Amino acid sequence: MTASIDSLLTRVSKPARYSGGEWNSVTKDWRNASVRIALAFPDSYDIGMSNMGLGILYDLLNKVEDVAAERVFAPWEDMEAEMRREGTPLWSLETRNRIRDFDILGFTLQYELTYTNLLNMLDLAGIPVWARERDESHPLVIAGGSGAFNPEPLAPFIDAFVLGEGEDAVVELADRVREWKRLGTPRRGRLRELLTMPGVYVPSFYEPRYDASGHFASLDRLDGAPPTITRRVVEKLPPALVKPIVPFLQTVHDRAAVEIQRGCTQGCRFCQAGMIYRPTRERSPEEVVQAARELMQNTGYDELSLLSLSTTDHSQIVPMIESLNETFPALKIGIPSTRVDSFSVDVANAVAKGKKHTLTLAPEAGSQRLRNAINKLVSEADLLGAAENAFQRGWTGVKMYYMVGLPTETLEDVAGIVEMGQKVKAIGRKYVGGRARVRVSTSNLVPKPHTPFQWARQDTAPELAEKHFLLKDGCRSAGVEFSWNDPRDSFIEAVLSRGDRRVAIAVYEAWRRGAKFDAWSEYFNPQTWEDAFAAAGVDGEWFAHREWDTHEPLPWDHIDCGVTKSYLRGQWRDVHSVKTVPDCHHGSCNVCGMQNFDALNGEKGVSDCLVKLDRLVEMRRGTEKYEGEVLELV
Repeated sequence: MTASIDSLLTRVSKPARYSGGEWNSVTKDWRNASVRIALAFPDSYDIGMSNMGLGILYDLLNKVEDVAAERVFAPWEDMEAEMRREGTPLWSLETRNRIRDFDILGFTLQYELTYTNLLNMLDLAGIPVWARERDESHPLVIAGGSGAFNPEPLAPFIDAFVLGEGEDAVVELADRVREWKRLGTPRRGRLRELLTMPGVYVPSFYEPRYDASGHFASLDRLDGAPPTITRRVVEKLPPALVKPIVPFLQTVHDRAAVEIQRGCTQGCRFCQAGMIYRPTRERSPEEVVQAARELMQNTGYDELSLLSLSTTDHSQIVPMIESLNETFPALKIGIPSTRVDSFSVDVANAVAKGKKHTLTLAPEAGSQRLRNAINKLVSEADLLGAAENAFQRGWTGVKMYYMVGLPTETLEDVAGIVEMGQKVKAIGRKYVGGRARVRVSTSNLVPKPHTPFQWARQDTAPELAEKHFLLKDGCRSAGVEFSWNDPRDSFIEAVLSRGDRRVAIAVYEAWRRGAKFDAWSEYFNPQTWEDAFAAAGVDGEWFAHREWDTHEPLPWDHIDCGVTKSYLRGQWRDVHSVKTVPDCHHGSCNVCGMQNFDALNGEKGVSDCLVKLDRLVEMRRGTEKYEGEVLELV
């Protein structure tokens, strides 16, 4: 098989995507490994190798002596054509063994438009696409990541989902595999045992039921399966990844990175990550500096990214930056996510070395009313102050991220994006003259499970087109650059985000018709998906373009992310009253449900949360709006 692979590498672009052997990769003796796990990312190597989660799991598993963790990515079109022509099955990068010969094939789900790639990888590996068709000769196919928080559109293809943070879960899973192989536990017995593993959902033990109108009604349990699956949460961040694999070719994020903080409690109502990765946990400046030191030694990179959902929210970001600058004077430090305020600009300025080009800010909405509605707690003064601070300090460009199609949004709100662009452009011209560059980039709202917007309707393509036209015309007149997302792929993403198990048939039909790499504009074909929906009898409009009732059954109701449905329901009502909630990381508890995770916080943390909860109950007693939610949480 090795000779065949070597010959394939000579016929494709970017053969380094498939060769393995990179610096810091780990190759173990296949014959001596008791447990063999293939870690899969359903997109190209260039994208997957930039995913820190996959790198963390790879590192943790390979530290276990008898566990071999290897990688596999979606082959690009040229390689797939060669593999199918030669009959070469999908292989792992480390030992070039067939993927179907591993004990576990574990997929990371980060984006819904990679789902057809997952099916394509199974097919290339010689593994039946439908889970029901697999036998004792096939690996267990497991999936995790943010996409797993509504597992139903992939449920018929996946043997088990791991919900939440995987650091502890993957090691426990490896222990179970080792024991299964020792005892000779059959496939169905292995799946049954996974029902007892915290955070694991096994779809074959659940049966969806639909009402007389054909709409999702419930998920019925079979053979004693648990009613809910609660996500895994690590109490303390594990040691930072300090020996990552260094690719042979340039990837999307080609630099060293340290996760300085996990979780975000700003409470933006559209943001799934802000809900499913709570609570906030931080690394100390000392730990970050030590991790940076080891990363530089182990990789040779001269650029470091400080990763977090909102990096400048770290409570010790200033001493952290000061320590890094003092310890590594020549190191380029990147901050990928910046709050819209002057403090964040000060931090960005502190890490900027050499030329200052573009600073990225995310106001998200064009008016204060709409920012309040989505709980984006920044004002126009914050934004203009940040822009002025940036241009004063020598930045020549500001890029602003917005969303369109937000609940309660009007054309006046959309016009506010243009007005803000004009004001920022004027500030730029004042300080840097003709070099001032302002860019506006918009994405279309995709309602996500486990957020207050999980009940929101998505704007239709004509509705979004009207808003995009207003923005294109206005930004052109203002001398502001403008880019936007195609409403057609946002529609597919919404259907896959909120779909029930019947949507899996449409995913299969789309793949069968040639859909793959849908996240890449050159490959995405909306007609393929329209045909797939029609063939599967799936009404995409039902899932994407209607406002859902807050008490109707949801396909993901059996998944407990830690934030309660009652809290989300209250937040959805607050959208229309334009009421905001503060960040609980810097203030009082908002009673979202995470205070119930006793093991996470320890006795003192739980005690503090209960005191805050008692105070909130007193404050809200007799208030109709919160009465049900408070009583339910208590």
